Amino acid sequence: MNLTTEKIRNITVMGHGGVGKTAIVEAALYNAGSIDRMGRSNEGNTVTDFDAEEIRRGLSISTSVAWCEWKKHKINFIDTPGDFDFLGEQILGMFAGDTALIVMSAKDGLSVGAEKAIRNATDMNIPVAFFINRMDEANANFEKTFQELRDVYGQRVLPLALPIIDNERMTGLIDVLAGKAYAFAGKRGEMKPIDMPSDMADRISEYGEQITEQIAENDEHLMEKYFEGEAFTADEEESGMRKAITAGSIMPVFVGSAQENLGVSFALDLFTRFFPTPVDGHPVKAIKQSGEEILLHSEAGGPLAAFVFKTFVDPFVGRISLFRVFSGTFNDTGTVYNANQEKDERVIGLNFQSGKKQVPTDVIMTGDIGAIAKLSDTVTLDTLTEKSSPIKIVAPEMPVPCLTLAILPVNKGEEDKIMQGLIRLQDEDIVFSIVNDAETRQFRLSGLGEVQLDVLCSRLKSKFGVEAQLSEPRIAYRETIRKKVKVRGRHKKQTGGHGQFGDVWIEFEPGTQQELEFTEEIFGGSVPKNYFPAVEKGLQEVVSEGMLAGYPVVYLKATLVDGSYHDVDSNELSFKLAARIAYRAGLPLADPVLLEPIDKLMVHIPDDFLGDIMGDLNKRRGRIMGIHPDPIPTFQAVEAEAPRAEIAKYATDLKSMTQGRGWFTVEFDRYEPVPQNISDKIIAAAQSEE
Repeated sequence: MNLTTEKIRNITVMGHGGVGKTAIVEAALYNAGSIDRMGRSNEGNTVTDFDAEEIRRGLSISTSVAWCEWKKHKINFIDTPGDFDFLGEQILGMFAGDTALIVMSAKDGLSVGAEKAIRNATDMNIPVAFFINRMDEANANFEKTFQELRDVYGQRVLPLALPIIDNERMTGLIDVLAGKAYAFAGKRGEMKPIDMPSDMADRISEYGEQITEQIAENDEHLMEKYFEGEAFTADEEESGMRKAITAGSIMPVFVGSAQENLGVSFALDLFTRFFPTPVDGHPVKAIKQSGEEILLHSEAGGPLAAFVFKTFVDPFVGRISLFRVFSGTFNDTGTVYNANQEKDERVIGLNFQSGKKQVPTDVIMTGDIGAIAKLSDTVTLDTLTEKSSPIKIVAPEMPVPCLTLAILPVNKGEEDKIMQGLIRLQDEDIVFSIVNDAETRQFRLSGLGEVQLDVLCSRLKSKFGVEAQLSEPRIAYRETIRKKVKVRGRHKKQTGGHGQFGDVWIEFEPGTQQELEFTEEIFGGSVPKNYFPAVEKGLQEVVSEGMLAGYPVVYLKATLVDGSYHDVDSNELSFKLAARIAYRAGLPLADPVLLEPIDKLMVHIPDDFLGDIMGDLNKRRGRIMGIHPDPIPTFQAVEAEAPRAEIAKYATDLKSMTQGRGWFTVEFDRYEPVPQNISDKIIAAAQSEE
C-alpha cells in the first residue's frame, strides 16, 4: 500500500455507551473487505472488542485501533469506550486522532455521553462530526436528534446526509451537497440513484446553500467565487469542506444503521473527501533537547516523534505499544530512542494493528498509527524518537482518580499477588493508582468510578488467578489534646546489680504543627542533657498510638520541665520508658479529641442540579465555600469541604444525582474534631477490635 500522509484519516469514534460505536467500525471494515462478516458486541466477536473482559461484558472498556483501505485512502478507526469511568482511554484516543466522530442513537437523542465527548473534543481542539445511528430501530427519530444538536451547538451542525423514510423504515439517503437521492441496494452499503422525494427538494437546497456559505467563509478565493455566483469545483469543494470542518465552522452529520449496514459506505466516501488529514489535524506540543517548545504538524520532513497512546498485553505476543507518528517517518531500523525513559529500545518489527491482528510493515508514515511488540521500558505517554535529535511530545492532561476503595483478596495470603497483578495492569490502564497504606493496613485502589475498579478486579482473576473484593476504605483518623497538663513519669526497676531508674515531669499542651514538638526547660541539671534525646525518642515512639482509639496523635507539644536521675541506675532506656509512662498518664487528662480528615472538593455540575447537590453536601456534614460560574456554559463549580468519611463513594453518587453530567476533584485539606456522637461510635468500634 503506497501511502502519503494526505491519504490517511485518523477518526476517533466516541459517544455514549451502547449507541453502536463498535458496530460502525465493524460495518466499515466489512464494506472495505477487511473482514468477511460483521461481528456483534453482544456476541463477543468484533474486531475492536477483543479483550476477554470486553467479550464477557459485551462492551468496550479499552481504546483499540482498526483500519481499512477505502478509495485509495487508509482510514484508522480509534474505538473508545463509552462509559465515563474510562475517560482516560477517550482522551488518549482523541489525542491520536484528527476527527472525533460522535455516534448517537436516533432513538435516544443527545445523550450525556455525546455531550461529554463533544466537550472533551472541543477542549482538545479536535473537529467534531456526528453519525446518527440505529435508524433501523422502532421509535428512531432523526429529526428530533438532529434538532437537539442544532439547539445546543447552533447552525454549524449541518447534514451531509438525510434519511429517506418509507413506512417508518430508512430505505435510502440523500447526498445533501450533490443534491441526489439514493436507495440502499446491497449487503455492503451499495446504493442506486432514485428520484429526489418531492417534499425534500426545498430543504436540500436550503442546507446545501448553508454548507456552501460555510465553505466559502474559510477561504478568500472561494468567498469571491461564492459572491460571484460561481460553482465550486470538486477539488475546491473538498479543500473548502476540510478547512471548514477543521476550523469547527461545520459539524457534519451523517445518518444510518451500522447494525443493518445502512449509510456507512456513503459516510466512508465523505470521510476520505472531507475529513481533516493528519497535516490539517491538531498540532501537538513537543520539547526539543535544548528545552525549546515546538508544535508538530505531522510533517514528514522533521525528526521522528511517535507518541505511545495505548499499551495492551496480548496473551501470545506480549506487550504491544500503539503509537501515532506526529513527525518524521518510523522506519524499522532495529532500534529507537525513548525520550522519556532516556533509553534505547530494540524494535522487533513494525506493524499495523487491527484489533488484535497485526500486519507487518517496514515503515509507518507521518500521521499514521502503528504498533511495536515487546518494548522493554516503554509505557503509555512515552515518545519514541531519534537519539541524535530527541523530541519529547507533551502528553495530554489525564484525569485524576476521585474514587478510592480498599481491595483485599478473597483468600488470605494472596495480598502480594494482588499488588503484583495491579502493577502489571497499570501497563494497560494508567488512570488508576494502588497504594499500600501501612496505617490502615489496607491496599487502597483509586480510579474514576466503580465500573473501572470492578473491571480491574475481574482482570486480576482472569489474568493472574487471584480473586479480590472491594470495600469502603478505613479512615485515617487522628487524635490530639485541647488543654495543658503537667504529669510525672517515673520508671524504677531493681533486678540485682544495676537497676533501672528514670524520672521525668513533662508538660503536654496543644501544638502548632502535626509532628511532635519537643522542648526542654531543665534547670539545675535535674535531668542530664545526655538523656534529653532518650525522652524525645520515647515520646516519638508512642505518639503513633493515641489513648482514645489508637490513632496517631498530632499537634502535640511536650516540654520536659523537671525530673531526677540515679548516678548508677539511670540510662537511656529508663528515660525512654519514663517518658512513655508520662505520655500514657497525661493524655487522658488533657481533654483528648478525635480528628477526621477534611477534604476540599470542586464539584462541576449543570445549573439544574445545583440545589440537589448543595442539599446532599449538607447531609454529608459538608460546607459550601463558594459557587462560581464554570468555564462550561450552563455549568456551576461548587467549592466545598466535607469529611472524608462522608464522601467515600461520592463519585458514584454524583453520577447518579446528575445523570452522569457532574464530576469533581478532591484533595486533602486538614484535620478537624469529629462531632461527639460520631466520635463515640468510632472509639467504641476501635475498642471492640482490640
